[in-house]
Amino acid sequence: MNIQTNPATEAPVIPEIMKAVVCHGPRDYRLEEVPVPRPGPGEVLVRVHLAGVCASDGKAWDGAPKIWGTNDGQGRYIEPPVIVGHEFVAQVVAFGEGAEGRDGLAIGDYVCSEQIVPCQDCLYCKEGLYWLCEPHDIYGFHQRTPGSWAEYMVFPRKALNYKLPAGMDPDHGVFVEPLGCAVHTINRAEIRFNDVVVIAGCGSLGLGMVAAAKMKSPKTIVALDLHPARLELARKCGADITINPRDEDAVTKVKEMTGGYGCDVYIEATGAPRAVTQGLDMIRKRGRFIEFSVFRDLVTADWSIIGDTKELDIKGVHLSPHAYDTAIRMIAEGRLPMDEIITHKLPLEDYEQGIQMVIDGSASLKVTLRP
Repeated sequence: MNIQTNPATEAPVIPEIMKAVVCHGPRDYRLEEVPVPRPGPGEVLVRVHLAGVCASDGKAWDGAPKIWGTNDGQGRYIEPPVIVGHEFVAQVVAFGEGAEGRDGLAIGDYVCSEQIVPCQDCLYCKEGLYWLCEPHDIYGFHQRTPGSWAEYMVFPRKALNYKLPAGMDPDHGVFVEPLGCAVHTINRAEIRFNDVVVIAGCGSLGLGMVAAAKMKSPKTIVALDLHPARLELARKCGADITINPRDEDAVTKVKEMTGGYGCDVYIEATGAPRAVTQGLDMIRKRGRFIEFSVFRDLVTADWSIIGDTKELDIKGVHLSPHAYDTAIRMIAEGRLPMDEIITHKLPLEDYEQGIQMVIDGSASLKVTLRP
């Protein structure tokens, strides 16, 4: 355990002040000293062990309209000032009133919490679609749910929390959130045994999709990426064929290997508009196009391909419902080369370097921060 305890009581020592990265606006993130939160009734206080830097963090930093809204103030999602960060693994240090033992947790346990804290009262929550919750309190975006780029954070009363199994490297727990998103993506794809599945983008999320798709036993998994090192990792995760679109025509190659028809499933995980049109060209008639990415800007495509030309099934993917248990099991079972996927562990003070590494993407996969 890495938590400090009081020798007299063996209780964790919880300071009054902590360091945290607070977002005040696009490119206006500040390392500040703020009060350590105190858990209220039903809440859990945790000490952040490792926090991830997501591609969406890069887009938030860069002022993407999807996150910051349009110039007229419409559509803003992030609520500054807010402590950012929604990928994390932490240790339990205290319980609020009535929370002790919730979710089977005890002081010192390594834990994750789903990135969204559902309200349980809106239309979507009542229909069981909690990940589409209308208030949509994701850690690190709304002021009601401060994030993980801090030394401590609170899991609210309605949070969905998971204990990591004994023997699992706690550092690897930081990958549960992105892998959960990958698992949900593959579940949405409804992969069948004879499917040719193309996964475009072999960043950390795409690699998780490859590993999850392998567990579905399709005929062929094809991984696409512009970086040779990522394609090598994709093979380690279960890809049968890798293609670098910079070196060869990916559409032509996939059609050649499928008798001219195209792939059965195309999963877009690059965030690049070109990957959308590439997928529409590559997929066969009545294929399943799965869209995961958050794009910085609007994407233009020929919608007639979706309807009149190919009668495609288009499915969107959001977050990681009912996927954390599977993601934790996959990591614990060693189904991914985690020490190669988690490429950087930076001190919290180097958060800006971490953001820039993620935006650039050429020399990193999963970048993390150690508070």
